[in-house]
Amino acid sequence: MISEKVDYGKGSVERLPVSVFKSNQIGSIAVAEQIARIIRSKAAKGQQAVLGLATGSSPIKVYDELIRMHREEDLSFEHVVTFNLDEYYPMSNRSTKGYNYFMHEQLFNHVDIKPENIHIPNGEISIQEVHDYCADYERKIDEAGGLDVQLLGIGRTGHIGFNEPGSHLESRTRLVKLASLTIQDAVNDFGREELVPSRAITMGVHSVFKAKKIIMLAWGEKKAPIVKEAVEGEVNEKVPATFLQKHPDVEVVLDEHAALHLSRVKTPWVSSVCDWDARLTKSAVIWLSRKLNKPILKLTDEDYRLNDLNDLLALYTDSQALNVEIFNALQRTITGWPGGKPGVDDKNRPERAEPQRKRSIVFSPHPDDDVISMGGTFLKLAEQGHDVHVAYQTSGNIAVFDDDARRFMEFYKDLNHVLSEDTKAADQHFDEVVAGLANKENEYTDLPLVRTIKGLIRKGEAAAGARFVGLADDHMHFLNMPFYETGKVDKKGLGEEDIDIIVQLLREVKPHQVFAAGDLRDPHGTHKVCLDAILAALAIVKKDDWAKDCYLWLYRGAWQEWDIEEIEMAVPLSPVDLMKKRKAIFKHQSQKDSPVFPGDDKREFWQRSEDRNRETARGYDQLGLTEYEAMEAFVRYEF
Repeated sequence: MISEKVDYGKGSVERLPVSVFKSNQIGSIAVAEQIARIIRSKAAKGQQAVLGLATGSSPIKVYDELIRMHREEDLSFEHVVTFNLDEYYPMSNRSTKGYNYFMHEQLFNHVDIKPENIHIPNGEISIQEVHDYCADYERKIDEAGGLDVQLLGIGRTGHIGFNEPGSHLESRTRLVKLASLTIQDAVNDFGREELVPSRAITMGVHSVFKAKKIIMLAWGEKKAPIVKEAVEGEVNEKVPATFLQKHPDVEVVLDEHAALHLSRVKTPWVSSVCDWDARLTKSAVIWLSRKLNKPILKLTDEDYRLNDLNDLLALYTDSQALNVEIFNALQRTITGWPGGKPGVDDKNRPERAEPQRKRSIVFSPHPDDDVISMGGTFLKLAEQGHDVHVAYQTSGNIAVFDDDARRFMEFYKDLNHVLSEDTKAADQHFDEVVAGLANKENEYTDLPLVRTIKGLIRKGEAAAGARFVGLADDHMHFLNMPFYETGKVDKKGLGEEDIDIIVQLLREVKPHQVFAAGDLRDPHGTHKVCLDAILAALAIVKKDDWAKDCYLWLYRGAWQEWDIEEIEMAVPLSPVDLMKKRKAIFKHQSQKDSPVFPGDDKREFWQRSEDRNRETARGYDQLGLTEYEAMEAFVRYEF
């Protein structure tokens, strides 16, 4: 039994039982073990186990573990009956975007379940059939004796299944309209918002409540805000997950990052006695400063006493001593010398003064993350004379529109006609690309030649951006990690070949500094896979002599920044720096205006980046520190 839970103490304002695990992998194994016990217990009594199953990214590792248990521990699904929560409507049962396909790929094709025991809402039925079909689906759940356990995820609207805000406690299986945020979250699966179905067939809240036990999963920081509402908020139709508070047997299973907004994690001093370490102390003082809208150095003893921080104040002579300590700690994170300032006392600086000229590698998961996320720091490293390399980990080839691929292919054909007498091969290639774009199986299944063209488009843009920053071509490394090269949105798992590519580059450059996209809190994205590859490679090389003097600095992606209490190096940017960074981002023309994967943020990447950098600087300013135009932030990771 997995026991690696994280103990934050009991959350006194939590209205649902919560289990927090160190990772989504560990949490998923714990959930799979619960399900396996139910299956085996029912089988021992000669009974069927009735499982309510979910789709999406949250349960995938649960299903992986159930498959492993079937293969290695003789867990049989022969007497298991399943009912899935939902399906898009309309949706072909053969579509790779549908939940019928998902469930067979992720679970059913790999275990010994009987096909007649599988129940997934049918997205192919006519609209005239929907009402009777949903009533029949509900009847089948009742005839099976209800669900022994129901697995749930939670959407960012608070939906469970596709019970969106406004659903009520007595809702049954039915056809529903999807909320705009739910549709936006599905864009990565479908490619474009207009391709996402606007409706779905879903079990209702009342249907879910037929389960004897309910387990709700949530992984990653993106889910943290809605998890807090579901767990700590009052029951209300605006957040359907709060209805779970009325069920007698519910468990909410989280990883550390999905739990970040819970009161017992974010502000434990409000509800319990704290063990005050340096990190928690800094968090509390920053929280108080923000709450009262007062600079840190203006906080008083009374401010601490009136805001649940008596016990913290008791550890210091007075509030002034505490204020100065935290103010100085924040001030020491600020540096305009991300590679270290030569010839100065560096004991209170984020980076070492020596060697004066450092070898640095900036790892960029996609071909534009380097300039979007840390373009100002990238510029400073180059301007200050460091030996900077950039490593683009993936080709980014799925994030290019077909029109751009055709445009570049036309340029290739026309140039060939100008320069060569033999144009037959170029014409054939052009015709192949045009035909391939016109007859694609789906939005993101490209011919190998088309993928190559799209990858070259991104490569050219990345090279232009790196040259603008000041890098020579021999300091640009295009790694094309194999895990990414599926031609689809879905990627392969991280493999040894991916890690070996990183190891080879590290041993070639022998860096003093490594910068990487530190999306530790997103368990599903390409950034996380790329970071895992870097961490695995560093684990291999850590005994090399050069690695003993190597720092790993983590930056965040285009959408989020580190919280100020986490930041260990803040690099100020002037208005001129910010404009240079913007121009570097503009080199990525295929991502300009409207990229293929825009996410739910309508701003362009340069706008998101600048707003984020200005917000970080504003945060420091509001705490009473020096006012800057913008800041890029980093956290140091001990590997």
